Amino acid sequence: MGDSGSLEHLLLRGSVYIILVNWNGWRDTIECLESVMRNSYSAFRVIVCDNGSVDGSLERIKAWAEGRLDILPCPGSLREYSFPPVPKPLPYVEYGRGEAEAGGGAADDGKARLVLIGTGGNLGFAGGNNVGLRYALAKGDFDYVWLLNNDTVIHQDALSTMVAGMNKNPAAGICGSTLLHYERPERVQAQGGGYYCKWIGLPWHIGRFRHPMRLLAGRRVEKLMNYVVGASMVVSRKFLEDVGLMCEEYFLYFEETDWAIRAEGKYRLMYEPESIVFHKVGSSIGTSSNPGRKSMLCDYFSTRNRIYFTRKFYPYALPAIYLMLLGALLTRLLLGRWDRARMIMRLMVDHRTGYEQVSGKP
Repeated sequence: MGDSGSLEHLLLRGSVYIILVNWNGWRDTIECLESVMRNSYSAFRVIVCDNGSVDGSLERIKAWAEGRLDILPCPGSLREYSFPPVPKPLPYVEYGRGEAEAGGGAADDGKARLVLIGTGGNLGFAGGNNVGLRYALAKGDFDYVWLLNNDTVIHQDALSTMVAGMNKNPAAGICGSTLLHYERPERVQAQGGGYYCKWIGLPWHIGRFRHPMRLLAGRRVEKLMNYVVGASMVVSRKFLEDVGLMCEEYFLYFEETDWAIRAEGKYRLMYEPESIVFHKVGSSIGTSSNPGRKSMLCDYFSTRNRIYFTRKFYPYALPAIYLMLLGALLTRLLLGRWDRARMIMRLMVDHRTGYEQVSGKP
C-alpha cells in the first residue's frame, strides 16, 4: 500500500493553471467553471481571459464567484458534472491585460483559485490564451497549463489522468483528451487530436463519430495524430519555454496545428483516453463541417488560414490547396452563397499577391 501511495503521489505531482477564454459566453463559462472546480486534481488555479465581451460576462462571472448568481445546467446525463453548485464565495483576483502579463499585483499570493483577466479586446483564440500563458509564465509557479474551451464540461478525473500521463512521459509536450459531444455524449468528437493533410489543407479528428465504448487504442492514436485538438490540451512548462506561445496570426483555427508543427522533432504529442471532456463544439462562432451551415466567421478564417498555414509550412502544396478552394468556391455558388464565393475568391487573390495581414474581421 505504501508503494502504491508513493507512486500515485509521484504521478500526480505538479501545479496546473487552467485557462479558459470567454467571448460573450458567460453561461457556458460558468457551467464549465462549476465542473472544473469539482475536479479531483487539487493543485490548480483557473484563469478566465475575457476577450472584450459586450454581454457583461466579467460582471456575471464575478457574481457567480461571490454566490450571487447560479446557472442551472441543461437537464440530462451531464447534469451531475456541474450541479449542484460548488460552495461559494470563491476568492478571486482581477486584472487588466498589462498587469496580468506582468504577473499580477503584489497581493496575488496564489491563494485565490480564480483569476479574471480583461484582455481589452477580441484577441482571438491564440491571443486570448496567450494573455493567460504570459501571466502563468510571469508567475513561474506551475508545471503544466491546461488550455480548455469555455464551452466544455469535464469529468472529474479529466485533469488528473493527463497530469499522471505527462509525468510518466517527460518527452511529451502536449496531451489531449477524449472529446465527446455535449449534446450527444454517445458520439466522439475527437480522440485527443487529428491528422492534418497538407495536400488538401484540411484536418480530420481521429475517432470522429465513434462510440465512446469503441475507442481506438491510445498508442495507435498517437502514431496517427499530428496535432492535438485545442478544445482540451495540457502543455508542459518546458514546452512553453522552448517552443513559445501560440501564433496569433491566425485569430481562429490552425493555432494548435501550428504549435505542433513548430514542436516537431522536439516534443511528443500525447493522448490520454481516460481524460473525458464534453464539448459543445463551436457554440460561439458557428463551426460546422456543412458548408451550408457555416457562419461567415467560420468560413472566412478556415479559408484564410488554410492558405496562410500552407504558405508558412508547406508552400510547395499551395497549387493543390488552390485547386481544393476552387471546389469550395463552386460549392458556395451552387448553394447560392454568393457572398461566401466572393470572399473565397478575394482571399485567394489577396494571398497570391502577398497579403498576410489578419484584420480580425471577415
